[in-house]
Amino acid sequence: MAPLQVLSVFVASFIFMQTLGNSQTCPDCFVHSRAAHYPNSEEKGTETGSCEFGTFGATINGGDVSAASELYRNGLGCGACYQVRCTNSNYCSDKGVTIVVTDQGAGDRTDFILSQRAFARMAQTTDAAASILPLGVVDIEYRRVSCSYPDKNITIKIEERSNNPHYLAFVIWYQQGKRDITAVQLCETQNLYASCWTGHMEQFGLLLHLQGDLCKSECY
Repeated sequence: MAPLQVLSVFVASFIFMQTLGNSQTCPDCFVHSRAAHYPNSEEKGTETGSCEFGTFGATINGGDVSAASELYRNGLGCGACYQVRCTNSNYCSDKGVTIVVTDQGAGDRTDFILSQRAFARMAQTTDAAASILPLGVVDIEYRRVSCSYPDKNITIKIEERSNNPHYLAFVIWYQQGKRDITAVQLCETQNLYASCWTGHMEQFGLLLHLQGDLCKSECY
């Protein structure tokens, strides 16, 4: 007789932390830095980024994505959005481009390594983009902004390797706003009760690992 397959429903609760700007007196001010672009990548992002987004990381935000160095913050910075604009008024627009962090990386004193698509979108025109791309690295200014995904809800993608009853790995998609998720509690619901996963959690990029036994107490 085949084993009974039970369909479980998981309910997640998130703990958010407000991220301050580089200057606490002006959290919306721009910070001066430098940005490069992936030299050998396709126009959009990479599918092998440190944030563990996979193919989603190459196409999220239309491919306007970036690797970050210090802003990666051991994976906590994954999914954060930044307005990035280059500073050469002959080529660069005032609006710049809004990017999503999907990878970790550092270049020549850079905070960002943009996809070629995002790098080109900092320019005023297509011709201007053709002029700045060969430069490889440009002076920029950036600031953290809210992520917005119209008609999308925050999504938890369970990794295929989660086939052990005491191990669960997942990645978070479509994180809105500009606050960081610092902790996640998952509860497996059965009827009116829920067993909460309270085991150890580690973060590798944006891939969250929970290991341990479900708590005996019930969550309401």
